[in-house]
Amino acid sequence: MYLIRIHSMKFHSHIGVLDAEKIVGQNIQIDLTVKVDAEPKNDDLSTTVSYADFYPDIAKIVAASHADLVETLAQEIIAKIKGIDPRIVEVKVNLKKQATPVNGVFDDVEIEMED
Repeated sequence: MYLIRIHSMKFHSHIGVLDAEKIVGQNIQIDLTVKVDAEPKNDDLSTTVSYADFYPDIAKIVAASHADLVETLAQEIIAKIKGIDPRIVEVKVNLKKQATPVNGVFDDVEIEMED
């Protein structure tokens, strides 16, 4: 078993509870950790999981989503990534929502979800 990690994927999204978040949107950053139950052999891609499939699928989900909750977006990402290959046994998503309309001084709000 081994882990694949992709750090700091950046997207513009239209998720959120407030109308302004749905219309104007905000930037989000996603970190992905995928646990794979495979043993790569002989430099053969078919013996492992290709991480090249992850980003395009996540980009499509973010572009299409108008969810209220970042948790819903994280759940959609986890389900999609787990469905790519049966050798994927666990997926963790860290999702940072930047410029969150909350009164206070901070960089972002982050949720972490795994399944």
